[in-house]
Amino acid sequence: MEKKKVVIALGGNALGKDVEEQKEAVAKTAKVIVDLQQQGLDIIITHGNGPQVGMIQNAMDNLVVMHDNYKQVPLPTSVAMSQGYIGIDLQNAIKYELYRRGIDGKVSTILSQVEVDKDDPAFENPTKPIGRFMTKEEAEENEANGVRCMEDAGRGYRIVVASPMPKRIRELETIRTLVNAGHIVITCGGGGIPVVDIDGKLVGANAVIDKDNASSLLAAQLGADYLVILTAVEKVAINFGKENQEWLSDLTVAQAKEYIAREQFAKGSMLPKIEAAIRFAESKEGRHTLITLLDKAAAGIAGETGTVIHV
Repeated sequence: MEKKKVVIALGGNALGKDVEEQKEAVAKTAKVIVDLQQQGLDIIITHGNGPQVGMIQNAMDNLVVMHDNYKQVPLPTSVAMSQGYIGIDLQNAIKYELYRRGIDGKVSTILSQVEVDKDDPAFENPTKPIGRFMTKEEAEENEANGVRCMEDAGRGYRIVVASPMPKRIRELETIRTLVNAGHIVITCGGGGIPVVDIDGKLVGANAVIDKDNASSLLAAQLGADYLVILTAVEKVAINFGKENQEWLSDLTVAQAKEYIAREQFAKGSMLPKIEAAIRFAESKEGRHTLITLLDKAAAGIAGETGTVIHV
């Protein structure tokens, strides 16, 4: 009997904010991952990279400022660095957890490129702040050189980049081969390294791909049964934070779309998760998305908690 495939999209709370926090966080995350594997599931892990890629980009930006002989490091390069840095910590933590339980398991990290459309309208309206904070003068100088900047929550100015929709996971067949060979696979970190295809050549795009959108696409193209989006709440709610707040356990795609139309989900946090959940649930009959906490993932897949979105 074929194992069920589960794509697990880890949120920032599963990874920590810096090197020390990350090592502590992934040790806890690894226990959850191995618990799920022991339920007889094929596991594919994706993850965010917000704090990590910011740290890398800041370091690279500061290097350029401090030393004239260094050139600017492109954002796709920083995303690749973050995939390797997060991936190896996750991979080693999972391998150790398998070893600790006496399981001879295989874990692989795949640096992955995700293709976007060079004509995606997001490139005309970049909105995703990245990198170090700048003074107004530095921002104006960047703008004069064609680099878009914006003020970020009163903390200073930052460069902004596009967040286009993912179209194709370029390492998909490698990922599929490893999953079929019994590996736990870590991939599409930070939404993937954003690239465009120019006459067969993959060229890095100055963009950030939403991790949940990339995870939804990966899950659909791999033929997964479940997409699990892990976040900071056990269940999705409507009227969040109000007296009439209501937690949702079961949500059809039609109901989810109705709540979106009523602006029930916050644009910067829950809305993109719900939209990604809908895309996966609609991709083929019988597919489900679960949104819940990291430590509730196993219970959620068992139908005991979390919010399940389905057709």
